[in-house]
Amino acid sequence: MNKLWFETALLPQGWAKGVRITANAAGLIELIEEGTAPAAADERHAIGVPGIPNVHSHAFQRGLAGLTERRGPTGDSFWTWRELMYRFVERLDPEGVEAIAALVYAEMLEGGLTHVGEFHYLHHDRGGVPFADPGELASRVAAAAEQTGIGLTLLPTFYAHSGFGGAAPSPRQSRFINTVDSFARIVEASRNAVRGLPGATVGIAPHSLRAVTPEELAAIVPLAQDEVIHIHIAEQTREVDDCIAWSGRRPIEWLLDAQAVDERWCLVHATHATDAEVRGTATSGAIVGLCPITEANLGDGIFPAPAFVRLKGRFGIGSDSNILLDGAEELRILEYSQRLAHRARNVLASGEGRSTGRSLLEDALSGGARALHSVRLNGPGVPRTGTLRNGASADIVSLNALHPALAERNGDEILDSWIFASGRAVVDCVWRAGVKVVINGRHRRRDELLARYRHTLKGLLA
Repeated sequence: MNKLWFETALLPQGWAKGVRITANAAGLIELIEEGTAPAAADERHAIGVPGIPNVHSHAFQRGLAGLTERRGPTGDSFWTWRELMYRFVERLDPEGVEAIAALVYAEMLEGGLTHVGEFHYLHHDRGGVPFADPGELASRVAAAAEQTGIGLTLLPTFYAHSGFGGAAPSPRQSRFINTVDSFARIVEASRNAVRGLPGATVGIAPHSLRAVTPEELAAIVPLAQDEVIHIHIAEQTREVDDCIAWSGRRPIEWLLDAQAVDERWCLVHATHATDAEVRGTATSGAIVGLCPITEANLGDGIFPAPAFVRLKGRFGIGSDSNILLDGAEELRILEYSQRLAHRARNVLASGEGRSTGRSLLEDALSGGARALHSVRLNGPGVPRTGTLRNGASADIVSLNALHPALAERNGDEILDSWIFASGRAVVDCVWRAGVKVVINGRHRRRDELLARYRHTLKGLLA
């Protein structure tokens, strides 16, 4: 990329003026200069902030957005939504997986989300027939990331059962189901699929405690090879009740007892956590992956974030079902859900006089970076994403200072106005690993990707 110059930019030490950022050929930040005047060769922008990591996505579910908002004959819930999702999955082919993921990733970038953790559990062909290449659909996800330029942490997902205690899977889950051995082949194929993508990594994801037995969980964890491990957990009250009926313990309680949970783990949702589970998770170093828009859409509940943050627990944000793609709105819904639950304002601000927007963003940046790249492999030094510092990926978002929401805003007022008063509408340009992928709020390949997406949906929903 050309040298970028910002009137003001958010650096790890705070806001700075006259910031020039230079990246090397590998897309890593090589030099940051403060207090500079723009040079003739600089590309000039008003406001620069780090790109936001997205810790949890099911890309294909974007095709369902808006199609499940019709009341059924009985009370609707996550479980009734899931049946509609299964029906959609039954018709997807590899080209459709790639087309949907590509538009989703473009929309993520337009919303300020620059690196995604793709929780990938769709592995087989229709009817559950394995592909000749076990990495067929993983390679489609990788192709979508390459086409759009988004950073990728691919999380092949192990799914073997329909309920706790090793219950047999249902026919509609056949495209997800694997044995430990077949899953190991998928993990290896996934590593091959991302090999050519700059900064891409592969972790693993046991889908949930209801989808794996204790023996299977113990067998697949080593497949992570010290990379990250993500798991859905305690998302719904029925899941908690079923886990107690099976084991006598709650899901998070069971996991903390059964596994050496540490900073490699991301506990996705963790919605229904007791005080003891909140303390245990914070102490373990695990990241909690919160997906506020999806959790609200599915009626999951509200994670006890204030208690977790007070204990120095770390969280990242995810777009999950991708019903709406906007990094700022995920943070806004996170804070607003806490305000509704506690009947208070500025609940997640980190202290008296502190900006709520700044607190939310900093937590999502640091927690998100940790959830997508293992500290064991990369060391405790510079995070690969989620920061503007030397050695980090040049994942940068410029905000449009001419937008009314940012009029006469300075410092943290910019973040508060972005998160609470505008959202993706103020995202101007986005660079990922030094490559400019969004210009004037639009992904550079949006028209092409949208045409392919529309063609795919026409065939799926006809």
